[in-house]
Amino acid sequence: MAGAADQGVRIGLSVVVMTLKDRKAVVLTTQAEDGARVLPFGPFDPARDRTFERALRDFVTEQTGFRLGFVEQLYTFGDAGRGGASTPGRQRDVSVGYLALTSDAAEGQTHDARWDAVLDVFPWEDRRTPGADLQQALVDGLTHWAGGDDRRWARARALFALSPEHRWNEERVLERYELLYEARLVEEAWRDAGQTPPDAAPPLPGMTMGSDHRRILATGLGRLRSKLKYRPVLFDLTPNVFTLSELQAAAEAVSGLTLHKQNFRRGVERTGLVEPTGRLSSATGGRPAELFRFKGVDPQTGAAPGLSLPAQR
Repeated sequence: MAGAADQGVRIGLSVVVMTLKDRKAVVLTTQAEDGARVLPFGPFDPARDRTFERALRDFVTEQTGFRLGFVEQLYTFGDAGRGGASTPGRQRDVSVGYLALTSDAAEGQTHDARWDAVLDVFPWEDRRTPGADLQQALVDGLTHWAGGDDRRWARARALFALSPEHRWNEERVLERYELLYEARLVEEAWRDAGQTPPDAAPPLPGMTMGSDHRRILATGLGRLRSKLKYRPVLFDLTPNVFTLSELQAAAEAVSGLTLHKQNFRRGVERTGLVEPTGRLSSATGGRPAELFRFKGVDPQTGAAPGLSLPAQR
């Protein structure tokens, strides 16, 4: 049996580094040799690198000037035919993806590292101000793809909440992207097939990414949205002190939902996750707002709940 090297397989590490900037969820990207925006990515060398995580930290700092804090493994990506992997003579990438959160939105130290708005990559994931043109293009594209196949149309309706009996599930980011890829409604599907989309049916808007990195980012965003509800990860993205309005804006930026103000605040109070600092903020320009801070996990049990996301209907 041929070994990995004979098959042209390359093991790489990629990381979704997310934070908040100007009340937007943003992701750290760099530039590939072909000019495409990509996640920080580097090869794993078994002869040189002692662990995946150590290699990850080293090349992220080298590529972007950014030093990672806490990271967790997301998934291993290696499907044939994705990201050009089926191109003759080209190595097939098997990428181990990671998720990292930070409250540091400083610019990268290298010229091509930058923070990109996550919802500019997946505009259909922003349910706060849905654009009529985007929604119509989405419905038209999915209708054309489904044709007369009831199972396809049922899947599209459920994932994108296209009918009243279906509720939008903000966690299913990857499933929605996978469906759009299958329906050839994203640029990467045409690129990976070595084809050009027809002028009459262009892909949906959204920042394209090199290789399979939009898929990896979709996985990271879905994981983060899920974790919001059972772990206090939102505080990994926020500054040390904040107003409750700023905390709500952070939750909305990640979830893509407009949250009910009073219900969100009641939910925060019930968790006991925050405490007042005794100080006020006048940054809003209106009436000074009370500043809060994250209390941390329970010192006895180590437990800390997540936050409810009471979306407005």
